[in-house]
Amino acid sequence: MPEPLAHSGGHLLVDHLRAVASMAGDFSQQFDATADTQRWAYMAGLWHDLGKYRPGFQHYLRQSDNPDAHIEGKVAGREKTHSAAGALWAIETLEKSHGANGKLAARVLAYLIAGHHAGLDDWDGGLNQRLAQADCQTELQEAKDAKPPTSILETGDFVPDLRQIPAGPVGFSLWVRMLFSCLVDADFLDTETHFDAGKPARRDGFPTLDQMRSAFDAHMAALPVDDTLVNTLRAGILRQCRDKAAMSPGFFSLTVPTGGGKTLSSLAFALNHAQTHGKRRVIYAIPYTSIIEQTADVFRGVFKTLGDEVLIEHHSQADAADRDETARSRLACENWDAPLVVTTNVQLFESLFAARTSRCRKLHNIVNSIIVLDEAQQLPPEFLQPILDGLNLLVKHYGVTVVLCTATQPALNSTDYFDKSNNLRGLDKVREIMDNPDALFTALDRVKVELPSDLNATTPWADIAEQIEQDDCVLAIVSTRKAARELHRLLPKDTLHLSALMCGAHRKVVIDRIKARLQAKRAGHDVEPLRVVSTQLVEAGVDIDFPVVFRALAGLDSIAQAAGRCNREGRLLEKGLPKKGRVVVFVPPEPAPAGHLRKAVQACTSTLHGQRADPLARALFATYFTQFYSAVDLDAKKIVPMLKVEPKTLSVQFRSAADAFRLIDDKDSAMVVVRYAAQGPEIEKLLGILAAEGPARWLMRKLQRYTVSIHKRMADKMLAQGDLMLPMPGLYVQVDTDNLYDAVLGLKLDDDIYNPGGFTV
Repeated sequence: MPEPLAHSGGHLLVDHLRAVASMAGDFSQQFDATADTQRWAYMAGLWHDLGKYRPGFQHYLRQSDNPDAHIEGKVAGREKTHSAAGALWAIETLEKSHGANGKLAARVLAYLIAGHHAGLDDWDGGLNQRLAQADCQTELQEAKDAKPPTSILETGDFVPDLRQIPAGPVGFSLWVRMLFSCLVDADFLDTETHFDAGKPARRDGFPTLDQMRSAFDAHMAALPVDDTLVNTLRAGILRQCRDKAAMSPGFFSLTVPTGGGKTLSSLAFALNHAQTHGKRRVIYAIPYTSIIEQTADVFRGVFKTLGDEVLIEHHSQADAADRDETARSRLACENWDAPLVVTTNVQLFESLFAARTSRCRKLHNIVNSIIVLDEAQQLPPEFLQPILDGLNLLVKHYGVTVVLCTATQPALNSTDYFDKSNNLRGLDKVREIMDNPDALFTALDRVKVELPSDLNATTPWADIAEQIEQDDCVLAIVSTRKAARELHRLLPKDTLHLSALMCGAHRKVVIDRIKARLQAKRAGHDVEPLRVVSTQLVEAGVDIDFPVVFRALAGLDSIAQAAGRCNREGRLLEKGLPKKGRVVVFVPPEPAPAGHLRKAVQACTSTLHGQRADPLARALFATYFTQFYSAVDLDAKKIVPMLKVEPKTLSVQFRSAADAFRLIDDKDSAMVVVRYAAQGPEIEKLLGILAAEGPARWLMRKLQRYTVSIHKRMADKMLAQGDLMLPMPGLYVQVDTDNLYDAVLGLKLDDDIYNPGGFTV
């Protein structure tokens, strides 16, 4: 009989099992150096494809000669399945060697092995019923009858001891997902190595964090000295971040006014902290997909001496339904193997609570890292409790340091206003990096906020447009894409527009143009009006400086962020003396979308009632966030109870929790590659490679700057109409190059099915 194969193309099964076991064990060592934890991951890797020893599967694999042949669910038929055998073997073997305790502990391996294609499942009503089916029992028996090598079937010195789980029952579900991440990433990497003709699957081209720290220091030292008050304060903030980086790992807050240079200062803290404490990577998480490019470009500029490949810029993922996955699409999913990752809250937290292999793959690479949560006040309130619980576990048991970076701290410390009688838990022992935030805010007070006389009286868009036209250099920020297009329509034709319906490359061109024109205006070289209408995407990570900013009524934190785009550099003068910028708050004609955005407006209105002296006084934010959080169910989807383990059965609702943990309102979003004319040749080149060779991680990373995220139901309608095509599962591509993508507004959508509440930026 020929040697059993793991995949088409001659990949020997025994080699694959041993390689995955070894790699998974190595990955798990990052979060627990004990031999026991490594053996959990090792055994999962050793047995994950045990069902492939079945003669029926081997016959199918050799007959098909298809790289997708090993993926469960691709083709119907009992002989095509293989993930149940290893799970059942774990239960049978460990019960024999360790009795009832071994049988219970084996359910950990059952979760991992049975889910390595379809994802982690609920135990009750899911995995337990599946493993009890006759077909699964037959799968195990046929695999055993094929006589796998004894070295594969034996447990060796593995002693399953659930008492050593980090954080015990509270941390069980995260520990299982960490082990699952080790298994699936190892499986994907070894498979990728085989299909790429032996090329190493793991990237070696990224610089080290030590190299990045040296490059950062050199870049900052080379910057021209500007002794304005703002730059003097920024230098002090940077110095404190460097000095405090030696503090022990844990939770930190970096409370710096907008315009205080917190992006680079927080990076300085992270790089120095990594060097001092041996951290593996820095993960910079941003609330909006739409402004990752700006932060990533800033970082690329800092590290330009180290080459082009210095970071991973991870926007969104082309998620396909399990049945639609291919070998290429599985291998192309992101695994965060770089020392610096710039990503979104959606990617970070949906991965932390994920069940699917494609999203869980990266999870073990969060271990022993530094997570910088930029604009931490934007953490999604309906999911805040499970997020805070997850962050506490990462810090206490997985070597993670977390930095809450914002001008408007939401006071998430457990000693703040979290109500323990209501079982609302905050973060433990958050330390502030700045010595005196109050003094910083006083020194960087550069704007005057003008509130409407009645915060409940709306103003028509035409009247708002008329007010904006009175200024020749003005930024207007609204809360939805629909509002941005309506206001833009009413303003002069040369008004610029920014929203997330424009791809990243397009937004970058517009933002660069805005910055250049602002600089020319300051120098007296540009006398034409500069008016910009934007969604809230400019409120984080976009360094622009207008003398006048209009902001639609929103949460108090959003108004503060908008104010950070006004007189940012403190350069406004009147008769030679410093002058404050103007921030005009208006009540738009349409209410904020239902949900937390509307509740934020309500909390802001209540907080500002009768407040005329300084609407952005720091003391008001505690009042605002207290009111806001009290109006929101901080575990609206009941994620926390779903992930609570039942001690007698180890039952956890992994899949149900993952399905419920969706930070975007709609069930699914779709990633659409647009044909942005200014980058046409580059886009066509990348799409040509995709068509010829299929997806790969480097290619998906390149394509992200030309993507727009929309509702999946919208994408499916456009696909049916012929406006989009689907070159790979989960990734849509614009077909026409003229009519579907507007050079000013971005991707065109049908208003009748566009829901502005789903994607606000």
